[in-house]
Amino acid sequence: MKRFMGIILSAVMAAGLLSACGNSSGNAEDTSNGEAEIIVSEEETPVASPKVTVEGTKFMVDGKELYINGVNTPWEKWNEFGSNFDPAFWEQHFADLHDIGVNAVRVWLNCDSMISIKLKEDGTVREVIEKHWQDVDKLFELAEAHQIYLMPTLLSFDHFKDQNYAKRWRLTITDDTAMQSYIDNYVKPFTERYGDNPYLLGIDLMNEPDWVIENAECGKLPIESLSKYFAKCTAAVHETNPETLVTVGVAMIKYNSDNPKYMGNFVSDEKMKEYGGENACLDFYSTHYYNWMKSYMGCPYDMSPTDFGLDGTKPAFLGETSAEGGETLPGLYEKCYNNGWNGVMLWTSNNGAEHADNWDDIVTATTKIESLAPEKVFPLGKAE
Repeated sequence: MKRFMGIILSAVMAAGLLSACGNSSGNAEDTSNGEAEIIVSEEETPVASPKVTVEGTKFMVDGKELYINGVNTPWEKWNEFGSNFDPAFWEQHFADLHDIGVNAVRVWLNCDSMISIKLKEDGTVREVIEKHWQDVDKLFELAEAHQIYLMPTLLSFDHFKDQNYAKRWRLTITDDTAMQSYIDNYVKPFTERYGDNPYLLGIDLMNEPDWVIENAECGKLPIESLSKYFAKCTAAVHETNPETLVTVGVAMIKYNSDNPKYMGNFVSDEKMKEYGGENACLDFYSTHYYNWMKSYMGCPYDMSPTDFGLDGTKPAFLGETSAEGGETLPGLYEKCYNNGWNGVMLWTSNNGAEHADNWDDIVTATTKIESLAPEKVFPLGKAE
């Protein structure tokens, strides 16, 4: 933080205009030799905040546009926050990512099971363990130290797969009491704890809920129940902290678009407000894309967000897309930038190790965008 320090001025004053105050008779001995020290009060220059806001279809930081030059580091160890979290890994990995121009990372805070968030049989929350909060506190601390914005993902479709606790997790979507218990005991406390953190990009409520709708192993839950769930969670976040941004990591554009050939945008403003009121709108879109989708849904690298199927009302970036591509990856990244997307998050920067097998490919892509638009990747300047 830069400050204007207190300035000491010496002024030569006429004799008798300024006297010492140690003698009430007014005849105090003058020791100033005609000079007086005037202390000018300390002032602070305004400090630029790294907090991300939204203006129309752009992310902004301190009045400057932000482009998401990101990656997924979904986990170092599965379900680690509240269990075997290793700060040393994240410290080094964030440092390495910062060096190659990465400014944002998507991390799954809960992968499946009930290690951190423990549910009763009726789906209501019994406990969120304290170590979970302590580990996430540390994650934010390390991210801030390396100018990394975090997009924490709170749940995944994996929670709903056929396993010991799937029935309980499915109740958080389909049962109003269980849903509200999860909101009151996890979503709201999470927002209260991190909503003002300057390096929170936005909360990703769930990873790829599409598979909860489509896959039998995930319950094939009604799409209306998912819409209601996201609406209630988003409204709770915005009512707890209006400045906190929220998204949903939708796997396929067919569930994130009202294009007639698709299934409909089940997280549209209209749908969300129907279930959660005026505060229920998402703040940005973070649709996923992989090459197997191309023949049916097109390729976002070759299109603008609206041409791909999004409604054009919010910032939009690819929350997951393959980091495979070798020498073509920088070109794809540049196409995405030129076609008006607000960023890309590659999957993945690690394979349960410090670096992914295709780390060199990632480096060529992220450094390409940093070289094209350094002022958008690090609007406040890149720390050395």
